[in-house]
Amino acid sequence: MIALLSLVIWLYLVFLHGRFWSSSPELRPETGAATAALPDIDVIVPARDEVATIGPVIASLLAQDYAGNFRVILVDDNSTDGTAAAAGTAPRLQILHGQPKPAGWSGKLWALSQGVAASSAPVLLFTDADIVHDPRHLSTLVARLDAPRVELVSEMVRLNCTSLAERALVPAFVYFFQMLYPFASVNNPRAKVAGAAGGTVLVRSDSLAGIGGIEAIKSALIDDCTLAKAIKGVGPIYLGHSGLARSVRPYPHFADIWNMIARTAFTQLRYSAPLLLLTLVGLTIVWLVPVGALVFGTGWIRASGAAACVLAAASYVPTLLRYERSPLWAAALPLIALFYMAATVGSAVKHWFGRGSQWKNRAYG
Repeated sequence: MIALLSLVIWLYLVFLHGRFWSSSPELRPETGAATAALPDIDVIVPARDEVATIGPVIASLLAQDYAGNFRVILVDDNSTDGTAAAAGTAPRLQILHGQPKPAGWSGKLWALSQGVAASSAPVLLFTDADIVHDPRHLSTLVARLDAPRVELVSEMVRLNCTSLAERALVPAFVYFFQMLYPFASVNNPRAKVAGAAGGTVLVRSDSLAGIGGIEAIKSALIDDCTLAKAIKGVGPIYLGHSGLARSVRPYPHFADIWNMIARTAFTQLRYSAPLLLLTLVGLTIVWLVPVGALVFGTGWIRASGAAACVLAAASYVPTLLRYERSPLWAAALPLIALFYMAATVGSAVKHWFGRGSQWKNRAYG
C-alpha cells in the first residue's frame, strides 16, 4: 500500500501540481521590449563582506540599458573587507553605510529597509550582491510589471553550476524549489501559493507600503517568499526563470551546499520537530519507497515502484536540460534527495544545539 501511495503522489505531482517540472516560464527581452511606462527605479543591493563579487555586480547594474531613470543604492551592511570601496564610484551609484542591526531584524532585511528609506522611486529592484545582470534585464523586468499588471516580479536567476558539487546538487535545488512553489500556481491570482527568488525582486513601492513596508516582515529568514506572500495579498505577482541574470557565488564543495541548505531548512519547517518528522516521512515515501519497491518488490509492488521512479526521473529532466546536464543525472535523484533530507536534519540539530541560522558571521537564534 505504501508503494501504491507513492505512485499516487507522483501522479498528482506530475499531472496536478502546477506543472512544477516544466522549468518555465522565462522572461525574454522580446517579451516586452517596448513599454508605455518607464517609472523611476531604485535598485537596492544589500551587501555584507562581498568584496569578491561586488565589483562586477555593480558594474552590470550601472550598465543597464533601461530608458527611464534609475539609480543603484548599495547598502554596505557593516562589511569588514572593503566591499564599499570595491563597488567603485559612479553618478548613478549611491553607497549607504548601514547602521547596526537592531534586535528582531534579519540582516538582509535591515539593510533593505535602509535602502527603501533612502528611496522615493515608485518601483524598487531588490537584488543580491552576487548577481550579475545582462544590460537588458531591468527593462525586461519592468515590461513584465505591466503586461499584464502585477505588483511584484521575481526570477530564479541561473545559479553557478561549475564544480562537481554544483553540477550534482544545484539543478536539484532549483527543481525542489519549483516543487515547493510551482511557478504556474504562484502566477495564478486565484491560487494561494506565493513564492519569490530573492536574487531578483522588482516590486511597486506603493504595494510594499501597503503591507507595512519591510518592517512588516523584518524577522523573516526566508525573506523572499515571505515578501511574496504578503504582496500577493495586495495583488497578482509573477515568478519565473531568468536567462538574463546569473549568480556568481561559488559552492565549490559539497559541504558548502550542505551549509546553504541547513541555514534555513528548519526555519522553513517553523522550528517544529513534529513537522520535521512528518516531512521526513513524506520525503521517504516520495523519494525512497519507489526505489525500494523497484529493487526489492515483486509483482504490482515492483510495477508501482518502477512507474513512480519513471515519473520522478522524467519530471527532473527539464531542469537538468536548463542547466545543460545529462538526463542520466535523473537516476541519481533519490540519492540527491537523501542529501537534502540529511541537510534538513542537520539544520534542526544546529537549532537544537543553540547554533541556529548563521550567515556572514551573524547568528539568528
